[in-house]
Amino acid sequence: MRFDHPALPAPVARPWILGAAVVWCLATAVSSLGARLPVEPYSYSGPAILVTDPIVDRFGQRALLKTDSAVLLADLPDEGEVLYRGAEINVRGLVAGEPGERQSVRFDAHLEVESAELSDKKPALHVRAGLAVRDRVIDRLAPLEGGSALLAGFLIGDTSGVEQSDIEAMRRSGLSHFVAVSGSNVALFLLVLFVAVGPLSLGPRRRATVALLGLPIYVAATRFEPSVLRASVMAGLAMGGRLVGIAFDAWQLLSLAVVILLISNPNLVWSIGFQLSVVATAGVLLGARWPVAGRVKRALAVTVGAQVAVAPLILLHFDTVPLVSPLANLIAAPIVSAATMLGAVGVGVASPLLPVAEGLASAVLWLSRGAAVWPQIDLWGVIAVLAIGSLALWWPKLRPALVSLTAVAVVFAVLGINTGLPDSTVVVLDVGQGDAILVQGESGRHALVDGGPDPVILRDRLRTYGVDRLELVVVSHVHADHISGLVGLLGHVRIDEVWIALEPHATEGSEALLGLFDEWAIPVDEVQLGESRSLGALNLSVEGPLRRYASPNDQSIVLLVEGPRRSMLLSGDIETFAQAELGHLRADVLKVPHQGAATSDPDWLVGVGAETAVISVGPNQFGHPVDWVVDVLVSSGARVLRTDKLGDVSVSLS
Repeated sequence: MRFDHPALPAPVARPWILGAAVVWCLATAVSSLGARLPVEPYSYSGPAILVTDPIVDRFGQRALLKTDSAVLLADLPDEGEVLYRGAEINVRGLVAGEPGERQSVRFDAHLEVESAELSDKKPALHVRAGLAVRDRVIDRLAPLEGGSALLAGFLIGDTSGVEQSDIEAMRRSGLSHFVAVSGSNVALFLLVLFVAVGPLSLGPRRRATVALLGLPIYVAATRFEPSVLRASVMAGLAMGGRLVGIAFDAWQLLSLAVVILLISNPNLVWSIGFQLSVVATAGVLLGARWPVAGRVKRALAVTVGAQVAVAPLILLHFDTVPLVSPLANLIAAPIVSAATMLGAVGVGVASPLLPVAEGLASAVLWLSRGAAVWPQIDLWGVIAVLAIGSLALWWPKLRPALVSLTAVAVVFAVLGINTGLPDSTVVVLDVGQGDAILVQGESGRHALVDGGPDPVILRDRLRTYGVDRLELVVVSHVHADHISGLVGLLGHVRIDEVWIALEPHATEGSEALLGLFDEWAIPVDEVQLGESRSLGALNLSVEGPLRRYASPNDQSIVLLVEGPRRSMLLSGDIETFAQAELGHLRADVLKVPHQGAATSDPDWLVGVGAETAVISVGPNQFGHPVDWVVDVLVSSGARVLRTDKLGDVSVSLS
C-alpha cells in the first residue's frame, strides 16, 4: 500500500497527530488509575478469554486470562486441548496473590487452575478463518526449525519453533521487528488475497471491500498482535475511506489508528510491541521525506528514520541499542521481503518455492547471529553519537575529522578489543538474572561454571576475554538461569569436559542440554564429592552436594577455587538445608547463592568469613538481592559487589 505525502505533514493532519498524542496521554492515565493491591483469595468458576498465547517456562504453561472483573495470570494444565489467544475457555480455580506484569500486559492476581477446557461456543467466523490460515501455514512449513521456523515468524508472527538464542540474536542485531507482523505483512496478505479472489478484486471499490473482509482474518491468524492491529486498522481506514471517497494522509491514518485502538483498549499503551510499532511507523514516514536521491539512499533514510525513532524506547526497555542495526536492516530487508513473498505463494499454491523461501530465512538467521556479537550502545553512547552529529551540523569544517573519528571508533567497536585476563582470576560475568563464572588458570587455561540464561550474551562475554576453548564446564544444577546460555557455546567454543551432579532432578532444558553434549561427543562426568581439577596455579575442588536433595537449588555443585594467595567459594543456588551441612567451608571471596535471594542462612553467610561477596544478579521481579542479605554481608565486614551495578566482577586469587 502506498501513501503519498508532502515534505511536511499536511496542515489538516496536524490536529490528528495532536489528538493522537492527547488520547495516548489519557489512555496512560486511565490505565494507571487505581492502585492494584493484593487480592483476598477467592474461588472462581466461569468463562474467561485468553489475552495471550500460552507460554511454557520453568513454571509450566502460563497465560493471561480476562474475566468479567479481572485480568489473571493462570497456571494452565500442560496437557489437554490446544489453547490460543482469543479463545474462550471455562475455567475453575483459586484466585490469589499480588498484581504484576507479563508480556507487557498488567494483571490483577494469579489463578491456580484446577480445570480448563475450551468453551462449546464457536469462535466468530473471522477467528475460525484466521485459525485455518494459521494451521495451513504451520502445516506446510512443518517441521518448524531453522529457516522454516523463522519463515513462520515472517508470515504469521509464530516464533514458537525459533531457538531462543536466535530470537535474542535478532533482538541484539535489531532485526526482531521482522517477526513482529506489521505493515509490510498486511500489505503482502492483501496482495495475495486480491490475486486469490481474482475478478472480485477488480476495481478500487471491490478491492477495498475484499480488504475489509480479509483484514480481520489476518488479524486472527496472527493472534491479535499489537503491531498487526495497528497496521490493520490503518489499512482498514484507508480502504474504508476509498469506499466513501475520502483520501487519508498517512499521518492521519496513523493518528486515527492510535486513537481507535487506545479508546477500545487503553492498556495497549503499556504494550512494548504497540509502542515500538507506532513510533517505528512515524520514523518511517519521517525518513521517507528526507531529501535524498536513489533507491539505496532512500531505503537507508527510511531505515535510519525508524531506528532513530525507536532508539529511546529500546534504551528504556532493554538498556542498549544495536550499533549496526541500520546496516543489518538495510541488508536484511530485501531478503526478508523476498522470503515472505515466496513463502506466502509457496504456502498457498506452489510448494516448490518453500525451500527457496526457507533458505532466504536461514540467511537472515545467519546475518542476525553474526551481527548479534557486535557491540550494543548504551545511553552514554547514544548521547555521544548525538553530540558528534550536532557538531557536524553546526561546524561543517569539523565534519571530515568527525567522520574519521567515528569510523575509527566503529571499527574498533565492531572488531572488539580482547581485554584478556591475568592468570589466577575468576570473573563473575554480567549475564543478567543468573550465573556464569569464568575461571582462568595459567597460560590462558579456562573453566566455566554455569552459562546464565542467554546464549548470545554468554558468547559475547567470552569473546570479550578471547576465550575459544574451555577445559571444563560445570553445570551446577538444572535451572534455566544457570544453563540456558551454554547451548550457544556448542560449535563456537571447544569444550573438553563437562561436570554434572543433577540427579534426581531434571528439566526440559537440562535434558536438551545433555542431549546436545552427547551429539557433540563432549565427555560428561557425574562428578563426585572431593573430585578436583587443576588449571595450573588454580585448583577447583568439589565440596557439594553432599547427598541428593529434594530442592534442585540445594543439589547445586559447590566449588572451592583455591589460588596462590586467596580462595573463592562458588556456591550455586544452595539454600539453608545444604548450607547447614556445608557449614565448615571458609573462603576469602564468596559468590552469594541464588542472586542474593532470601533463601540463605545469615549465620552461614557470615560463617564463610569472606572479605568480598559477589552477587550475580540482573533486572528481575523477585526483589533480588533482598536487603537483609546485603546488610548481613556488609555488617560482617565484607565488600559487596553486584553485577547489575558494576558489570563483570573480576577477582584475583594471586
